[in-house]
Amino acid sequence: MTRVFVPGDAAALSVGAEEVAEALAREAPARGVSIEIIRNGSRGMFWLEPLVEVETAAGRIAYGPVAPADVPALLDGGLLEGKPGALCHGLTEAIPYLANQERLTFARCGVTDPFSLDDYRAHGGYRGLARALALTPAAIVEEVAASGLRGRGGAGFPTGIKWRTVLEQPAGQKYIVANADEGDSGTFADRMLMEGDPFLLIEGMTIAGIAVGATKGYIYIRSEYPHAFRAFSRAIHIAREAGLLGERVSGSAHAFDIEARLGAGAYICGEETSLLESLEGKRGLVRYRPPLPAIQGLFGQPTVVNNLLSFAAVPTILAEGAAFYANYGMGRSRGTMPLQLAGNMRRGGLVEKAFGITMRDAIEGFGGGTASGRPLRAVQVGGPLGAYLPESLLDTPIDYEALAAVGGMLGHGGIVVFDDTVDMARQARFAMEFCAAESCGKCTPCRIGSTRGVEVIDQVLARADVPANLALLDDLCEVLADASLCALGGLTPNPVRSALRHFPEDFDRAPAVTIAATSG
Repeated sequence: MTRVFVPGDAAALSVGAEEVAEALAREAPARGVSIEIIRNGSRGMFWLEPLVEVETAAGRIAYGPVAPADVPALLDGGLLEGKPGALCHGLTEAIPYLANQERLTFARCGVTDPFSLDDYRAHGGYRGLARALALTPAAIVEEVAASGLRGRGGAGFPTGIKWRTVLEQPAGQKYIVANADEGDSGTFADRMLMEGDPFLLIEGMTIAGIAVGATKGYIYIRSEYPHAFRAFSRAIHIAREAGLLGERVSGSAHAFDIEARLGAGAYICGEETSLLESLEGKRGLVRYRPPLPAIQGLFGQPTVVNNLLSFAAVPTILAEGAAFYANYGMGRSRGTMPLQLAGNMRRGGLVEKAFGITMRDAIEGFGGGTASGRPLRAVQVGGPLGAYLPESLLDTPIDYEALAAVGGMLGHGGIVVFDDTVDMARQARFAMEFCAAESCGKCTPCRIGSTRGVEVIDQVLARADVPANLALLDDLCEVLADASLCALGGLTPNPVRSALRHFPEDFDRAPAVTIAATSG
């Protein structure tokens, strides 16, 4: 029986993968052929979705993008034998987009059946947990620290230090919390893993629990991810039934279990203390710090809060050793980073590379430049609060410190591209408007400053006393950056100031008019 892989990933479903799977299930028997359809995760080559792969003696052969109407002709043309054709890309692993990556975290995504533990183990899964169970908690923490792993959610804080702080707290109830509230523009790595390789995250969270003495874990999933929530909930049930979660993890003396929680659509809940408030059943408001969550986190107990990608890197570190992981990267940025290419991009998708690849290599080498074919004008790295960087800075390495040196930030690894038709003054206004809409309202600089920022930029766009209003805008940005309670308000000046710095001409385009000052 021939095995055929059709992604069940939300991105593939959005462009007809379900209909393609149904067409294959209908058309193959009509030709007297038996096939097994496996709903794998996405390989992250979104311009080829729905991507159909056929298992052959030579390896898996890729076809895409496949529409339901293409299925009869593909079957007649030798799809199940892996024969070449108009939609054939040859061996999947040999496609340059994939072949030139360094996939550690995403090594299994799109390869395995996401809900088969046998498949997961056959591709190296649970080796990390097995080694962790043979080590002391302190030794696990030191292994993570020695790997150089830093928080993949944006802050870049050393993961080992955070874990060590929780481990050193007095024994008692401790928690592991995975932040999967993936709300940054142009990001989808968390969703891809939850849908395409959920046992990896379960394994990573379990290792973290054993390392710090936590018996309970929560994953907070973005409300706009119903497919991921269902997939991860199913994977938790499978792992629990197999004895990989519960009172005796893998037959050991360690207890650890996981519960999935769905968010309510607030961007601010991507901030760790606001997320904890939401998990406790409260309104998502930012907490004052100190105390840090590692000391008093969920329900007032010591808590490890890491991004999903941070936990997902841990099984590789334990399985292969800290030195193996630290051998990738540059400077203080070790390991690999899943980059998400989006916006005006010819080949949007996920690229996992060691730190040090330049933005130009990512955008042009992997992404193929702009989808419109027009010149690239600006790139925003790190979500809606990241700086807008001009084409002249594309040779900057993707690395925490290198991006900071040019006024940018890595964030969750989202890269959004704009061509030369973009109005950067309007983009600056969007940043302020986004902050005003998503502010939790707890601190005055963010709540009021962002609203006033929108009003000031509107006056600048109307060319009403531009020098004075630009000076006022700069003052507002300073207050937001210095006095906001959390990173939402504190980082909002980044896109605004970078747009002013690199694209000043866009703030002086509209005809001069006089508008009344806004009261309030």
